Amino acid sequence: MIIPVILCGGFGTHLWPLSRELYPKQVIAVMGGELSLLQQTVVRLAEFQDLDKAIVLCNEEHRFMAAAQLQAVGVKPRSLILEPIGRNTAPALAAAALEARKSGEDPIMLVFPADHFFGNITPLTEAVAGARSLCEQGRIIAFGVPPSEPSAGYGYIEQGDEIHPETATASPTCRAYRVLSFAAAPTAASAVTFVKSQRHFWNSGILMVKSSVLLEELGQLAPEIVDWCTRAHSRASRDMDFLRLDPESFDACPSGSIDAVLMEKTRRGVVVPLDIEWRDLGAWSDLHKVQKKDEAGNVLIGDVIAHKVSNSYLHAGSRMVAAVGVDNLVVIETKDAVFVAPFDRAEEVDVIVSRLQASRREEARVHSKVYRPWGAYESIDLGDRFQVKRITVNPGAKLSLQKHYHRAEHWVVVKGTARITRDAEEMILMENQSTYVPLGAVHRLENPGMIPLELIEIQTGSYLKEDDIVRLDDVYGRTHQDPAGRNAAEIRNSPRANSPFEGGEGGCC
Repeated sequence: MIIPVILCGGFGTHLWPLSRELYPKQVIAVMGGELSLLQQTVVRLAEFQDLDKAIVLCNEEHRFMAAAQLQAVGVKPRSLILEPIGRNTAPALAAAALEARKSGEDPIMLVFPADHFFGNITPLTEAVAGARSLCEQGRIIAFGVPPSEPSAGYGYIEQGDEIHPETATASPTCRAYRVLSFAAAPTAASAVTFVKSQRHFWNSGILMVKSSVLLEELGQLAPEIVDWCTRAHSRASRDMDFLRLDPESFDACPSGSIDAVLMEKTRRGVVVPLDIEWRDLGAWSDLHKVQKKDEAGNVLIGDVIAHKVSNSYLHAGSRMVAAVGVDNLVVIETKDAVFVAPFDRAEEVDVIVSRLQASRREEARVHSKVYRPWGAYESIDLGDRFQVKRITVNPGAKLSLQKHYHRAEHWVVVKGTARITRDAEEMILMENQSTYVPLGAVHRLENPGMIPLELIEIQTGSYLKEDDIVRLDDVYGRTHQDPAGRNAAEIRNSPRANSPFEGGEGGCC
């Protein structure tokens, strides 16, 4: 049995401002079209034979987006494991291996990052089939892509002597080599040397290993990781479709990448070449290389007007972007931020993100449009004693039953049908109808219809921050805390306490 394991953690800071802490690149359709990177990954698995249901790992803060996107493409995973805190890929894969073995089975895990691009997938399906017997023999397979150019942004695998499977069932097209070394973060000069050697591959991040072998090797090389992940998994709780790892145990687990913790040290490592079009979509330059370009080498997305522009990536998210006479430039426009850099400096965007985080600026965490399990809301105006939001509720979804101590709310339906609970009263509102929710009233908003419900909410009062909420019932099992786990007192003391987005899970959630 082969179980796909999809790693959907991380925040994608190198693709800011499109990728944010609470809305990261893997749940965004960064390639255009309708499917996010996560959805493209799970759809890609349909081209493989004999794969069981996937195990998906994601950050707890992204759980509802991940679940909704999987459901949208008709995928029900074997398990959706929630990481309460980021601990990198070694603990994540240890938890996945423990979950894969919980029924006494010992399946092969085929590990995919959720943020990669592939061209023709056939070489990968053939390589996986050919490498299966090597996995059964206890090998740990890393799939390597021949580098098309020197890149210090990718890891490299150095090949050793060729090895052959010991069974006649192996595919004759599968070539495999012992792993001599891993270089996770080479210098630019080293990358040039690696490409010239013709003995190095880009590390695709795709692994293939029996769950027992992974746990055995990690147990020898990083026993603390296995110990703490075993505790986190044994104390995990089921919550709807989610498996919540025990936060205290997982927090105590050492952090580390599977490459540094395992692949750089194990003697079981094997690299299988993949002659395939592939990119880790970790930077704007990667997106530029894989997307369709105009005759001047530009990728133009959204409402863009370009004159004598070349070799650039221009992305307009909410308004027109116009450029004249520029070359080798990245311009990313969203509703609340604009990023501009030459391609060879674009990865320094992480410095900007670090400054935003240090200042607790919400532009690092969320977009002006904030997604929730029931839909989304967007703050469109904020002033003294008032705030205006645009709220969208998905068909069949409902907000929590709640009340506020410091604000009243006016709701105007602009599309769809709203079922509203207000104290002991229940009402149905259609387009162009409105109602008033006075301060202190127990209320709930839901969409009983077949199309999205859209309404305008006008808040008025002396205190409009998102922690002014008493949640009485919630179908999504959320508590009165924001996604970062801060309580109301911490939120009030935040430097960004006046932000319309502060407080995360409160307010109109």
